[in-house]
This record gives sequence, C-alpha cells and structure tokens, in this order.
Amino acid sequence: MRKLIVAAFITLDGVMQAPGGPQEDTSGGFSHGGWLPPYADEVFGQAMQALFSQPFELLLGRRTYDIFAGYWPQVRADSENRPMADLLNGVAKHVATHHPGSVGWHNSHALGTDVAKAVQALKQQDGPPLLTQGSGELVRQLLAAGLVDELYLLVHPLLLGRGKRLFGDDAEAAAFTLVESAASPSGVLITRYQRSGAVRTGTFEEV
Repeated sequence: MRKLIVAAFITLDGVMQAPGGPQEDTSGGFSHGGWLPPYADEVFGQAMQALFSQPFELLLGRRTYDIFAGYWPQVRADSENRPMADLLNGVAKHVATHHPGSVGWHNSHALGTDVAKAVQALKQQDGPPLLTQGSGELVRQLLAAGLVDELYLLVHPLLLGRGKRLFGDDAEAAAFTLVESAASPSGVLITRYQRSGAVRTGTFEEV
C-alpha cells in the first residue's frame, strides 16, 4: 500500500488559493493571487527540491491539472525550469475528472466519477507515493474520506482573510505527528506531519 501525501502552500489562516500569480484563480473575487513569490528564498527552494527528489505520482484536481498542462509541456529546452518540466511531464498524473478524453497531457489518467473510491484503489496498488499539488477541492474530499497519510505544509506569514482554504469542516478527525520542521529566512514554516491514529482527548480538571 502506498502513501498519499498532501503538499500545500498555505497562509496562517489556511488560505491556499492562487499562490503563484494574480490570475491563477480569481474566483470569488479573490484579489491576493501571487502571495507566494515574495517568500521564495533559497531554503524554500531546497524544501521543494527535497519534495520532488523522491519517486512520486501526481494526484490533481481539474483546475490545477489544466494550469499545469497549459504550462509545463510548453517550457523551453533552455529554461531554468526545464528539469522540473521534464519530471512533471514524465510522471503519471491521476486527475479528478470523469471526462477521460479531456486529459491529453502525457501519462494522464482520469479518476472517474467516484474520486474517493478511485484513490483508495490507487493506494492499494504497488508504486510510489501519490502527491497532490494545489487541488484544494480534491484535497478536501480526500481529507473527508480519511485517505491522507501525510501533510507537507509550507505555512506563509500572511493573513488574507478570505479565499479557498485547505481544511474544510468535513475533514475526518485524525491525529498527526510532526516529523520534520524548519523555518526559512523569509518566515515560511516548512512542516511535515504523518497520520498517527485517532484523536486523543483529556482534561486538566483534578480527579
């Protein structure tokens, strides 16, 4: 059985919408797109390199897939982004869509109408970990179904007040253990949490 890792850029108030650019996702009148680049220092880059240095397959929502498919196959051979483009162009990509004919990016596969069931089946197979990027709606479905094994969160020192958030009210209750953490010079907290069973409760009241 393989792991499902959710990797996400988030703000202090949990917003994950449009980190990469102003026009990435303006739905809901979101006007703070592009909040990530000012914090992308060397330590941030090393964290991303570490994330993608191990074997993986991508698990993507439809919107994120379309953004990626519109960019990475077009990266020029002389671009500094070419190594990442070659990596993402080559790996298997599992997409939350029930229109298999609309996923034309190399090595892409539609998950079908029952996303949770399809992902559960993928997890039962042999292979590298499944890794999400962006894909907020998909991630919230996976959290609600209790399918997430690991959270790799890069928490940025920002409050945006509005925007699409990583965690919804329907996430399945679960405990996670912090297994790795670091802080970048720009103030980004780089954290890795692994699922560790049920939520434990207690009391401070004297017995």
